Amino acid sequence: MIEVYVSELQSAIPEMRAGGHVLLSGEIYTARDAAHNKLKHLLDTGETLPFEIRGAVIYYAGPTPGGKRPVGACGPTTSGRMDAFTPLLLDIGLLATIGKGERSAAVCDAIVRNKAVYLCAVGGAGALIAKHVVKSEEIAFPELGCESIKRLTVESMPLTVGIDCRGDDLFKLGRKRYEL
Repeated sequence: MIEVYVSELQSAIPEMRAGGHVLLSGEIYTARDAAHNKLKHLLDTGETLPFEIRGAVIYYAGPTPGGKRPVGACGPTTSGRMDAFTPLLLDIGLLATIGKGERSAAVCDAIVRNKAVYLCAVGGAGALIAKHVVKSEEIAFPELGCESIKRLTVESMPLTVGIDCRGDDLFKLGRKRYEL
């Protein structure tokens, strides 16, 4: 188990191994499909992104309103839906993504090329994950509702390394264990 702050993530990534566990603390950003389309448009038109991408972590989630808590349910969405955007974002400095499920070969190559990491959150555990969110602030695209980009402050968010910076992939390694 590795406990790490987002501000120290870059130095911790080389120690992370596919299948290993991480407790992540610090500021991360939520962005799903619609927000990724808008980020791509901003990049294509030379406009400024709503947050500093270099060293950032994007969580593929659309948190629901929380009432008395910073967020309600805050579970991951399927990462493959962002695969068309991820290599570009990694190439301009994105350090990590958080989601669920497998990634494409192009994303895996970009993770290795940029010494980044793909972290997995447990699907179906949105209420549990929400307990690790201590602050939430909408920072871009309010017209997207729950899918707007939010800056979350998380404490000890439990994650599993899906793809490490060497390209080892938990989803491939897991299946390999059961091959005859």
